[in-house]
Amino acid sequence: MLLRLAFRNRTSGVIAAALAAALALSPLAPAFAQAENKGPPILRDTETEQLLREYTRPILRTAGLEKQNINVVIINDSAFNAFVADGRRIFVNYGAIVQSETPNQLIGVLAHETGHLAGGHLAKLRQQLASAQTQMIIAMLLGAGAIAAGAARGGNNGLADAGAAAVAGPQEMIRRSLLSYQRQQEENADRAGVKFLTATGQSAKGMYETFKRFTSDSLFSARGADPYLQSHPMPADRVAALEGLARSSPYWDKKDSPELQLRHDMVRAKISAFMERPDTVYRRYPLSNTSLPARYARAIATYLHGDLRSALAQIDGLIQVQPNNPYFYELRGQALLEGGKPAEAIAPLRRAVQLSNNAPLIEMLLGQALVATDNKAYTDEAISILRSAVARESEAPLGYTQLAMAYGRKGDYAEADLASAQAAYLRGDNKTARELASRAKTRFAVGTPGWVRADDIVSAKPLPGQKGN
Repeated sequence: MLLRLAFRNRTSGVIAAALAAALALSPLAPAFAQAENKGPPILRDTETEQLLREYTRPILRTAGLEKQNINVVIINDSAFNAFVADGRRIFVNYGAIVQSETPNQLIGVLAHETGHLAGGHLAKLRQQLASAQTQMIIAMLLGAGAIAAGAARGGNNGLADAGAAAVAGPQEMIRRSLLSYQRQQEENADRAGVKFLTATGQSAKGMYETFKRFTSDSLFSARGADPYLQSHPMPADRVAALEGLARSSPYWDKKDSPELQLRHDMVRAKISAFMERPDTVYRRYPLSNTSLPARYARAIATYLHGDLRSALAQIDGLIQVQPNNPYFYELRGQALLEGGKPAEAIAPLRRAVQLSNNAPLIEMLLGQALVATDNKAYTDEAISILRSAVARESEAPLGYTQLAMAYGRKGDYAEADLASAQAAYLRGDNKTARELASRAKTRFAVGTPGWVRADDIVSAKPLPGQKGN
């Protein structure tokens, strides 16, 4: 189930923009920095997130970050980019997944970003930014003093010009120093990434191939550029250094396993089908392509843009090939649910939950199907499933929205208001969240767990990057 969710920005707009731009994989502007008050939507999908966890787990373990609860977040942006903007998440555009032809290429990107995290580059860059700000303030004060002194003497003694130079000169030096520091961080992240890949028995060839491609893409724009005014190493120099490091690894020629390549291609096909225009999908995966990823993409595109009956037939064909693939049953259930057949969606979604080891996002879809049947016999089961799901996946508004509907159907309006408030808060609608939580407080006994949770929402301040209402 590919969900599009509004992203709640946890870092201030100015710092987020500066850090994301400094620590991005490529010189492309990261989506994270495009809006300060409203972050870009994120994409949620159990199959994709599970694969990314498997990609990052050995790298994080080698980097000593296994216990830091670092997650990979998928950004709804088609550009090839990845970046870090806080200490516990790696952000990856869905375009980076779709455009990575092999697992190793994407794993190399994740290894590079892990290098930023392991090197503490975020905290260090904040220190550099604070120091640069202080230096600029001092330079501006000194320059302003000289300008004022020159003006008091009639501006004929050169003090005014000297003051202007005192402002502009140090600022330019500080800017160059900061950019140089950022370039060094990128080089350090490259080296760390290769180190992590080698330590986990993986090739760094994919990482090299990715950066080499960026070299070709940015060569024209970098031609004639001042190397001291770049936030990233000049492409040719960077790729040459990376190639030397990568080729020194004994695993340079190691290939991804066929099984992992297939899973990678399945996820790429899934994202393409959900996120791209149907004509684009069918160009990527024409009927002449009978591979499982191509069939997966076409089945999704058919359910989204075509005939439900045909889509179900295609999905059933996928299930025949891999009868224990939870995501095929999830897709069947989602197609039936969105096709107005919630009762028929329940059985495949139950199977998907079972095969996925109770994945919370799939549980939420099952809960939604149970609620959508409008059958009160399913209400208690829906509440039980949804409560379990939101306990393990607390940042998905869908779970709370469906939980509110189930409680409302049961007549438990206190819990319904509280769940609705939690959903609104996660969507960034602070005004509605506080109103619903305030009403929930009047329905709960003072001091009960529900009252306390509602009071927390009423008292919560807007998250950084959100507008207060």
